[in-house]
Formats: sequence, C-alpha cells, structure tokens
Amino acid sequence: MLKQESASLLKIIYEDEEILVVNKQAGLVCHPTRQGPDSSLIGRLRLYLGEGSHPQMVNRLDRETSGIIIVAKTVQSALMIRKIWEKQRVLKEYLAIVHGFVKKNSDTINAPLGKDVNSTVAIKDWVRPDGLPATTYFRVLTRFEKDGNKFSLLKVIPKTGKKHQIRIHLSYIGYPVVGDKIYGGDETIYLNYYLKRNLTPEHQAQLILPYQALHSSRVKFSMKARIYDFFAEPEDWFKNFINTMSLSEIPGYLD
Repeated sequence: MLKQESASLLKIIYEDEEILVVNKQAGLVCHPTRQGPDSSLIGRLRLYLGEGSHPQMVNRLDRETSGIIIVAKTVQSALMIRKIWEKQRVLKEYLAIVHGFVKKNSDTINAPLGKDVNSTVAIKDWVRPDGLPATTYFRVLTRFEKDGNKFSLLKVIPKTGKKHQIRIHLSYIGYPVVGDKIYGGDETIYLNYYLKRNLTPEHQAQLILPYQALHSSRVKFSMKARIYDFFAEPEDWFKNFINTMSLSEIPGYLD
C-alpha cells in the first residue's frame, strides 16, 4: 500500500521526525487483530510509516473511545515521552456526554479502583476501598435535552490514568457515559455485543449512540524546551447528538 493510500486510513493531526499524532476513530482497536493490518491502529501506522518502521503508541484508548493518540517514531522519542507520562507532566482533556443533568458545575472525584469481582465481564473494574487511588476532575460545558431525555456535556481531566477510570467514576456518581456497554447500567449489553455479536432492539435503544460518547480532545506536554498542544474534535455522530458542528461555540470549551 502506498504512503498516500495508507494516510487515508489515519486522521493525522501532526507529524515530525520524532512523533506522529493521530485522532483515532471510535470502534478502532489499538492493538493488532487477525483481520488484517488495517483493522487496528498499530497496523495502520505500520502501513503508513513503511517497512521496517516500529511505531510505539505512548498512550492508548479503548476501542470505542475516540481521540488523540501520541505515537513515537523512534526508540529515543518513545523513552523520552514515556518518562513525561510517568511523571504525570501531561495535560489530558476529554469530552464526555453523560446521562442526566449533572448537578454540580464542577467537581473532583476521588475513588479508588480495582477489579469488580461481582461482574461477569472479566475486564470490568469498579470503585472499591482496597483499590488503587484514582482522581478525576470534570466541568459541565452544557446541559441539553434530546427526545425528552436529559444529558450533559462534560470536559473531563483525569489526574491519574487507571483503566476505564473516567467511565467508572462518572457512572459511580450517577452519570454514566452515553453508549457505554459496560458501565452504562446493563453489562449484558457488552457480553451480547462483543461475544455474541448481537444486540436486541431494546439494547440499541438503551445505548442511543453507536459508541460510547467519550473523546480524548486535548493533550499538552513539554519536550526539549518546546510545548506541544494538540486538539482534536470528535466525530460527527458525537457532535450531531449535541446539535453542534462546532464545539468552539460552546462556552468554556477552549478554556
């Protein structure tokens, strides 16, 4: 596959000799699959960068989460950026559409996370007192109604980086992410979708959206005395749900 053709498989935000920044689409897995090289983000990166390339994703997103992923093109840049991540010197902002009108305009959730031993979903975690510390800050950007239901659009900043952290914390305080197949209140949706590849009309109506409405919208860090600040808007299905094609029109979005 030619470089130009493989580039069409990626939404490239930025590229230089050391890093490549992409806006991952919802539904695309990060790791290799058996369905061919273009079925995963890492496969598409290898197609784009060419034979002999060894791209390394510094951060990863769940299959259904869209947004910014930083890719190191060299071993040296991978080591450098990962040290920045490990020292938590990175600003990460997400957009989330959640069920309900969130009462507080902003809040910080401090709740430790660990394995959900009561769940039939093997990858599911939940809040538990003996879990690992996890902190998530959020701010309400707008509240809106659609088809008689209430929703809120949040800007979310995870202060720690635990698995499923944002989704668990928002569900824990009573505002699950719209379209979340694990933490949306009925985990059988996840089992039916990913194990049986079957969703009932009732499940589809409950989910509302095709993917979970969580998007990594901004990543900012400093490296080699330079500040990197990347933005990425979510896909149209996300923006259409909140009746806007330009998130910059929403007060506080660019703050």
